[in-house]
Amino acid sequence: MLRTHNCGELTKNDAGQKATLSGWVDNIKLRSKLGFVNLRDRYGITQVFLNQALCDKLKDVKREAVLQVKGIIKARPEANPKLKTGEIELVAEEVEILNNSEPLPLELEGVENTEETRLKYRYLDLRTQKMQKNLQIRHKLTKAVRDYLDQNNFLEIETPILGKSTPEGARDYLVPSRLQKGKFYALPQSPQLFKQLKIDSQNLHK
Repeated sequence: MLRTHNCGELTKNDAGQKATLSGWVDNIKLRSKLGFVNLRDRYGITQVFLNQALCDKLKDVKREAVLQVKGIIKARPEANPKLKTGEIELVAEEVEILNNSEPLPLELEGVENTEETRLKYRYLDLRTQKMQKNLQIRHKLTKAVRDYLDQNNFLEIETPILGKSTPEGARDYLVPSRLQKGKFYALPQSPQLFKQLKIDSQNLHK
């Protein structure tokens, strides 16, 4: 099992239980005999306590590496109010490095990166809190619109993105067909035709 809980749901009520977490290394601090890792996923951050043996294993791990951690949930003597999971930490018993990372080409938090850098490393930029929040807002907005239309008996029908190339004035955006050599798909220049087909088919059933 990749995980039993996400990194944003554990509380002091879970203390004493075993858990498996998976996520990105948000921050890592290794000392001679102990260490700490803040493990992050889309739901939040959980602090993980490491013993000396695990510190040695993770000595070459960098930020944004992906870890799977198995351990026991323990209540922290002093809660961290900045985290939803600030009342607990996971005392690691096993750690598996699912994927290490290279040095980051941009900072994910605390530093304003240029738009050019953000677009070049979009897969990293999408992990920032700002972009995560934007994705969640867009999802909720789109879902609210679809729920409203569904409650009012609207149907969401997808029309083809690509179709047969037609001899019209505008230049076509062509995509070669792998199954039919020498033939191409194109962006429909008259997408309303697909919608008209649906309207006509509805009229026939009235």
